Amino acid sequence: MSSAISNVRPKPDQVLVDIADYVMSFRITSKEAYQTAQHCLIDTLGCGFEALSYPACTKLLGPVVPGTVVPHGAKVPGTSFQLDPVKAAFDLGAMIRWLDFNDTWLAAEWGHPSDNLGGILMTADWLSRTAVAAGRSPLTMHDVLTAMIKAHEIQGVIALENSFNRVGLDHVVLVKVASTAVVAQMLGLSRGEVIDAVSLAWVDGQSLRTYRHAPNTGSRKSWAAGDATSRAVRLALIARTGEMGYPSVLTAKTWGFYDVLFKGNAFRFQRPYGSYVMEHVLFKISFPAEFHAQTAVECAMQLHPLVRDRIADIERITIRTHESAIRIIDKKGPLANPADRDHCIQYMVAVPLIFGRLTAADYEDDVAADPRIDALRDRMTCVEDAQFTKDYLDPDKRSIANGITVEFRDGSRTREVVVEYPIGHRRRRKEGIPVLVEKFRTNLARRFPAKQQAAILDVALDAKKLHAMPVHEFVDLMVV
Repeated sequence: MSSAISNVRPKPDQVLVDIADYVMSFRITSKEAYQTAQHCLIDTLGCGFEALSYPACTKLLGPVVPGTVVPHGAKVPGTSFQLDPVKAAFDLGAMIRWLDFNDTWLAAEWGHPSDNLGGILMTADWLSRTAVAAGRSPLTMHDVLTAMIKAHEIQGVIALENSFNRVGLDHVVLVKVASTAVVAQMLGLSRGEVIDAVSLAWVDGQSLRTYRHAPNTGSRKSWAAGDATSRAVRLALIARTGEMGYPSVLTAKTWGFYDVLFKGNAFRFQRPYGSYVMEHVLFKISFPAEFHAQTAVECAMQLHPLVRDRIADIERITIRTHESAIRIIDKKGPLANPADRDHCIQYMVAVPLIFGRLTAADYEDDVAADPRIDALRDRMTCVEDAQFTKDYLDPDKRSIANGITVEFRDGSRTREVVVEYPIGHRRRRKEGIPVLVEKFRTNLARRFPAKQQAAILDVALDAKKLHAMPVHEFVDLMVV
């Protein structure tokens, strides 16, 4: 004899409530968080500008229906497009992530919190242009920086203890959730409507990681975050109409996220939401490489002068690394495309050993055709170091260590070169930020004439000017 199913509407899941209360009520007071957010903003936009050099990216940009005009729409930085905020979020999000060069967060789940900027900046730009047209005050870049800090925090804090990759889901689910929450707040939704919007993000279909792993690695990994932050804007706009939410979207028996997609496990949390993630976020400053290989590339760059004239004599290369690197980027066999290559630690080590560099162009077919690269890859072995893995997960360290030893056919070998913390790590901020700013200058020069570069830099590098500037005026600086 079966029992009737209760149809009493439950209270919202605590995870939804905590996210909504954070975006609605928490006041960011950390000077370090705002300073880091400023650096994150310029670095993220710069990554997008570099991506505009690649037709594989630009072919996805622009209105869904060619020729569509959107009065007071969002202007996509580095382009001439003015679009509805949903498509604009996709475009900027795809640009940001295309070359795998924007910031990174590594924990039980990894990801790139600056992916949220697509939804944040494009929504803020559209809202500001619409407000000015109606005689109201626009949002300022301070509002954008605050939203960035909060989106980083939501994505990163959930990621600390909860691995989505281990159940086959892509980390962009957290981009969708974080972007939905902060965009909903920017749209002026009530607390209850924010809860509804976030529930819609969790109940949505979630992306598989198929496109990130052999044998299917492909370019969707470069636009998946754009898709996620764009979907977030759409869901927040749906919630703004008063569309209902789903309060037990996570905990509902049989049909909730936990039972359907998370093996019945509830989320675990290490800390409450604050500004921790932005303060500790990792910048990809020197190399457009999957972050678990960043220190391996630094090691290879140090070894280049010692091995560049002996490449053909190399017998074996040992990469001492951490478990996550082995699980994600330890690859043997053919590499099919640039997206495959920038997620292969052997490829990312071979190029700097041979050439003394690693740029986005080095993942293209013409460079990959050099037979020395695959010859070196075949001689590489990855070995997990338990201490490296432990330090990777330690909240006080969060190292991303790699060590490389090169052995030659005559029996000689190099010393092992070890780098524990990449230049983009919080522990190396003093060393890293000047390089980050130079990276931004380089990326501006790819897209804008000198006078426009100077106008952008005048605001972007001056915290007082940046915080006060209306969003649409800031974006107008970057129109082509």
